[in-house]
Amino acid sequence: MSHEIRRVDAATIARIRAELGTRSLVFVGMMGAGKTTLGRRVAARLELPFADLDHEIEKAAALTVAEIFTRHGEAHFRDGERRVVARLLGQGPQVLATGGGAFMNAETRAAIAAAAVSVWIEADPAVLFQRIRHKPTRPLLATPDPEGTLRRLVAERYPVYALADVTVRSREASKDVMTEEILAALAEHFAGTTAAGDPS
Repeated sequence: MSHEIRRVDAATIARIRAELGTRSLVFVGMMGAGKTTLGRRVAARLELPFADLDHEIEKAAALTVAEIFTRHGEAHFRDGERRVVARLLGQGPQVLATGGGAFMNAETRAAIAAAAVSVWIEADPAVLFQRIRHKPTRPLLATPDPEGTLRRLVAERYPVYALADVTVRSREASKDVMTEEILAALAEHFAGTTAAGDPS
């Protein structure tokens, strides 16, 4: 089934860029939601640099995420994640795709709120599991019941992800369609915040 692509026009793209100013766009959500793929496309449309948080952590540590978890544990990884997020936010504006657990850290959420606009890519747990079940690089799912673990993480994380500035529901549509929907949601968000701050 094809979906018509309603491209956000150049004037709206320029308005989004202007509203962002020096702030970044930060994509949050579960593993498999499409944060990196969609973030890269949104960055291209906005003509902004793109960074993937897990990749930046791996570069800084000279280890894969899985190796960091195995050698040093999740707490060590989260501490490094928090520091890398803070560093990247200081280099904005850019589009940053975070790992699934980054937004769960209160300090990281505060840093994102201060220096970025957050976008939650919300996806149904069954869709997420279909996307990631054959990928061995997800250390949090290295359990006897990975689907049960995923659903537990969804239950824990979705109320926190819901604190993001913008929510876009992932669905079975092309990446181009989803990219334009995210841009439209950003334009609507900024229109709402501008109206709210307009004394007239």
